[in-house]
Amino acid sequence: MFFHAHPDDEALLTAGTMARLAAEGHRVVLVVATAGERGLAAPGGRPLGEVRMAELHASARVLGCARVVLLGYADSGPACAPDGFASVPVAEAAAELAKVLRQENADLLTVYDPAGGYGHPDHVQVHWVGVRAAALAGTPVVLEATVDRGLLLRALRLVSLVHRFPAAFDLRSFERAYVPSAEITHRVRVGRYARAKRAALAAHATQTGGGDGERTLAALLRLPRILFRLTMGTEWYIRRDLEVGADMRHPLSAWPVAHTP
Repeated sequence: MFFHAHPDDEALLTAGTMARLAAEGHRVVLVVATAGERGLAAPGGRPLGEVRMAELHASARVLGCARVVLLGYADSGPACAPDGFASVPVAEAAAELAKVLRQENADLLTVYDPAGGYGHPDHVQVHWVGVRAAALAGTPVVLEATVDRGLLLRALRLVSLVHRFPAAFDLRSFERAYVPSAEITHRVRVGRYARAKRAALAAHATQTGGGDGERTLAALLRLPRILFRLTMGTEWYIRRDLEVGADMRHPLSAWPVAHTP
């Protein structure tokens, strides 16, 4: 089971892993806390949450998901609305997620790292809610979806040599985003599923516009296919209870794993 805050988060962080698991015969379930109705978006006539959920289902079909679940909380949005998911008591939301984990008899749950990657309050809430829900449901494996900060910074510095970022772009802010390379326990190779990942990103058309400057999703879709596969061909996770050299008996057991000494 893959737990995300908003539609399109699944495509950015875990789409390759989801497509790979589904292709290998595992049941993949996608759960989102909110419909992302307060997010930035390209102009449109229909309610944003309704459109984004349709996009989520399209993404899920591409990735081979067997089920999509919306927990139904309000999107906190850029202004962190007081009625948003980030303000819901962790125990309350965890109990709802635990119900789905039990229904599915899930053997693995993905959440985010404790900082929520780049600090979005709804992403931070996903971490704490997911960890609590897994404990309630007895889900044996929890993986934190994240990004290798060291690789990200090196890539951004290289890109800055040939591409002029918008004036508001602050490279230094990424020095605190996601996690250091040493914390990563799983580096999952998903290059063979780059086509599915790209299609999942493309399904979220509302997220290619809105706000100032080019959105991350739009920039990724503009990459040539070969460069997209190189850039997006690895997904990163942390398993906090993993001992060095542990025998991992779950669907990721045969995958490349880098253990932290």
